[in-house]
Amino acid sequence: MGEKKRRDENLTPQQRAARMITEVLADKGRLIEGGFAALAVTRFPTVSPHLLQILRLAYMAGAEHLFSSIMAILDEGDLETDQDMRRMDLIAKEIEVIRGELERDHATHKGQS
Repeated sequence: MGEKKRRDENLTPQQRAARMITEVLADKGRLIEGGFAALAVTRFPTVSPHLLQILRLAYMAGAEHLFSSIMAILDEGDLETDQDMRRMDLIAKEIEVIRGELERDHATHKGQS
């Protein structure tokens, strides 16, 4: 059984649905836009259209920066190198810190509603 299949078996129905939506968005070339839409609906439901436009631009700039940076730092060749894997691991760890901040912030705001 493949690694992805094993991971999928441990997902909740909500996580499976989110993964399916993510795959559909990726296949349609709308992954980043879909991510912002989900963020906007869940975190910024009452902001003005002008502020939402600014938030979208910041989100897209972050996505562009991450993607461009990954493309720039990967070593040449078809196979990943130890350095590629180390760099990706460091990026993943940085994102985990950000994810923790987002979850704490969401919990704080949810408790105030």
